[in-house]
Amino acid sequence: QVQLVESGGGLVQAGGSLRLSCAASGSTFSINAMGWYRQAPGKQRELVALISSGGGTNYADSVKGRFTISRDNAKNAVYLQMNSLKPEDTAVYYCHAHLTVTVDTGSGTYENDYWGQGTQVTISS
Repeated sequence: QVQLVESGGGLVQAGGSLRLSCAASGSTFSINAMGWYRQAPGKQRELVALISSGGGTNYADSVKGRFTISRDNAKNAVYLQMNSLKPEDTAVYYCHAHLTVTVDTGSGTYENDYWGQGTQVTISS
């Protein structure tokens, strides 16, 4: 069973920085893409940043120039460096991974989406 474990959330003042980490573990898999989503109270979950298997990145307009997504393939990990944080960045941040998982019996593979448990990021003004 694949698990995504996140860390790095917290409370910081506006203008500060935080770094989120997420590591995938469990079954045998290959990573197609990993990313970060966030959900603020009363709002829908939205994409923050995405990084593909080839290293291509995509960012929400609201975080471009402030956030940087990166990955460590050897650790099956993805990171989100968040700088110049604003109160409107306050949300629960979720790690997401789109994986190709090898069936335990070795009889094939399947693709699936996995989510972390979420980590709270709070920015005070």
